[in-house]
Order: sequence, then structure tokens, then C-alpha cells
Amino acid sequence: MQAKLAADAIPLSKKRNSWIRTIKKYKVMYALLFPALVYFAVFKYIPMAGIIIAFKNYNLALGLWDSPWVGFKNFTDFMNGVYFWDIMRNTIIISLYKLLFGFSAPIVLALLLNEVYTQWFKKIVQTITYLPHFLSWVIVYGMMVALLAPGDGLFNMILKEFGVEPISFLTEPAWGRLLIILSEIWKDIGWGAILYLAALAGIDPSLYEAARIDGASKWRQLWHVTLPGIRGVMILMLILKLSHILDAGFDQIFMFANSFNQEKIDIIDTWVYREGLERLKIGLATAVGLFKAVIGFVLVLAANKLAKKFDGQIW
Repeated sequence: MQAKLAADAIPLSKKRNSWIRTIKKYKVMYALLFPALVYFAVFKYIPMAGIIIAFKNYNLALGLWDSPWVGFKNFTDFMNGVYFWDIMRNTIIISLYKLLFGFSAPIVLALLLNEVYTQWFKKIVQTITYLPHFLSWVIVYGMMVALLAPGDGLFNMILKEFGVEPISFLTEPAWGRLLIILSEIWKDIGWGAILYLAALAGIDPSLYEAARIDGASKWRQLWHVTLPGIRGVMILMLILKLSHILDAGFDQIFMFANSFNQEKIDIIDTWVYREGLERLKIGLATAVGLFKAVIGFVLVLAANKLAKKFDGQIW
């Protein structure tokens, strides 16, 4: 308390001079930081003024300021809508599946690759697994059609050879969510593993030597050395994924959705696309976007609090 009072008693001019001296001392660092600050200011913070559209019945002809103010009507219309619970349920289920399996799959791959000592084989596996990350969902869906089409898809041709009736993987609602999760894992598992491999490379080898001397098995080394060594990266990635818990992947869902499986994989973003762009309900679409942003922000704060409790630090 006394230290705080002493700090408050420092004259404003001295604080300003200290701030100026700090800038001069680290001017190169601030110069490197300046373009990033400008980018975030111009493309992230200034556009946030458009949030006001969420509280208006936005009309393109009237513009932002002359469109009538409706308060929270856009939010209530969304929550009282016929499709609200359906798209919320689909979004949450798909997001939780992606969080559960999509978050753990890169960790498992990184741990397996970390145990491979043949470098050429390890590099080949890494290259093969992270290349799909650079493919667009349009290309991925085209590959799925080639593999899973009911008529001439590779899998169905194999099923026919064994006397099994072809399965319409891409249109059957029961297969919709499974294909979404599996394709997401296949596309991003290698790219996500890169971060964990980098974290694994930073673990002190002497820790493993000490564990082996103490008689620790491979599983004990994994539990007491490896996983604690990458815990920080795991928590950071979890926080980042929680912030996008209601996104569920618009590009992917937009490509995979059709009139047959839409009931199972229609999410908030695809609904917003139809309402906001096709029906020009821009105020409603903005309100839903703000609704998602607030929930993501709350989840990030909660995950951050949890990280501080269990890891002793804030990211």
C-alpha cells in the first residue's frame, strides 16, 4: 500500500520524462513494433465502429447513420428465431468435437514423431501430414467427392466389389458431422504438430536422463517429463481454440452442406451468410457476429483464469 502511495506521489513531469527516456532507449524495438500497431489500429480497431449496425435496422440506401435505431431487436429476433436452437446445437456439437479430437490429434502425432529416430522417415511423415494444410476446402471437398461419391467414388467402388450397397456419404445426415471432424483432423493435424514438435525440442535432455536413472519407463517419462514440458503450448493453443468455439469453420461447412445434410451441419456462420448476404439482413448478421465475439471473449478470459490457476501464469 505504501509503495502504491509513493508511486502516486511521483510528479507527472517525472513520469513523462521516464516514459520518453524508455522510448529513446528502445527506439529500435518500438520502430519494429510500429507497423504492427498501425495494422491492428486500421484493420482491427477502427472497423469496430461498425458494431453500431447490430443495433440498427441497417439499410444500404440510408447508410450507417440514417438507418433507424432498433436497440436489441436484432438480438431478440435471432434468439427467438425458429432456427436458433438448431444452429446453436449444431455449432456447439461440431465445435466441441473439433476441440476434443482436433486439439488432441496434433499432440499425439507430435509425441509419436518425437519417438522416431530415423530422421529421413520423420521428415517424410512430417511433409506428408502438413501438406494438406495448404489446400483450400474447395480442393478438399473435390477430393472427398472423388473418394466418397455414391456412383463412382473410390470407397463405394470397393464396397461394390464386396457386394455391399453404396453409401451416400456426402448427403446422408448421419455421416455429415463425422466427415466434418475427420476432414478437419486430416487437414490440420500435421500443421498443428509443428508447434508441439518445436516445444518438445526445447525440453532439456538431462530430464530424460535423470528419469531413466530413476528407473522411469517410457510412459512415466511421457507423463512426468514430456507432457509438463509442452504444457504451456497446450494451454496457449487451448485458449486460442476456445476463442473460436462458435466459429466451427464456415469455409468447410459451406462446402460440405447441402439440402440433405443441412439439418445436422448447419451452423451460425452459414445461417448468417444466408440472412446477411442473400437476404440483406445486415443488422441481424452483425448482431449475431457481436454475440459470438462476446461469448468468445468470455471463454478466453475464463480459460486464461484457468491457465493461471493450474500453470501459474497468464498468457
